[in-house]
Amino acid sequence: MTWAWRLLKSVWRILAISTKSTELCNGLSFDLEDWYQVLYFDAHFPRSRWAECESRLEPVTRRLLGILDEYGASATFFVLGWNAERMPRLIEEIQRRGHEIASHGFSHHLIYRQGPEAFASDLGRSLRVLQDITGLPVKGFRAPSFSITRESTWALSMLLEHGIAYDSSVLPARRPYCGIPGAPTRPWRFANSDGRTLVEAPPSTLSLLGWKLPFGGGGYFRLLPYPLVRLGLRRANRAGIPGVVYLHPWELDPSQPRVAVRPRHRFQHYVNLNRTEAKLRRLLSDFKFVPYSHMIETLPALPVLGNDSLGN
Repeated sequence: MTWAWRLLKSVWRILAISTKSTELCNGLSFDLEDWYQVLYFDAHFPRSRWAECESRLEPVTRRLLGILDEYGASATFFVLGWNAERMPRLIEEIQRRGHEIASHGFSHHLIYRQGPEAFASDLGRSLRVLQDITGLPVKGFRAPSFSITRESTWALSMLLEHGIAYDSSVLPARRPYCGIPGAPTRPWRFANSDGRTLVEAPPSTLSLLGWKLPFGGGGYFRLLPYPLVRLGLRRANRAGIPGVVYLHPWELDPSQPRVAVRPRHRFQHYVNLNRTEAKLRRLLSDFKFVPYSHMIETLPALPVLGNDSLGN
């Protein structure tokens, strides 16, 4: 079978579904990072220089909050502790407007490069900052750049030690610096050796030519045509699977400074920034979105995996 025929069949499977909307609650989230805090800008903006950079986070996040209000949508904000420490009033406003505050770590380090001790310190610091601002325990976590991989599944046990109830760090696809390709593509439950569990909410993916495409987040959401994103979510919802969608506030800021990085990273970061808001508005019109903690409450019994299953 030629690759063209395989592609045609894959597209047909996606299209051969009803376009009728569903009432399933999908999870929406935003990683609260500034434009200079992404992984591939590390060489240009090391953490020691972050305080010198022009922050655009507050105005673009407030504009985003206004958009969510327009459509009656609520979301989870995975907040970088470094930003929360400097912008506590912004975090308070996010919470006051009905959204959930969760942790994105403190300093945006890849977990598999940190090691257990450094990760525990970074996580603990972020939780203390967020809890001091919100007055509530933090129940959710997302690793920077989805960096819970086969080499760092020990982090899931550490999340339980810190009272985390759900995680969204395991990308069920292979990428250059993240992903566990064999992990489930729908929400599942991680079981620790002591019997405690937490829910894992992986970003939504779509199988195309045997390749898992994370269509509902980041550069993929900006690059792919909106009808493909919509159909991917509808296909998941009709199978009883909630969509797990994520973006960053800087993706709604086409006027942000341009950085001279590798062509691949330049494309990845800047592609279609001027179209993100319009696509987000279409998404909010077509689907019902809630914070991850609320989405998880609606889930039926979930498959359970242990550390050994993920590490193989």
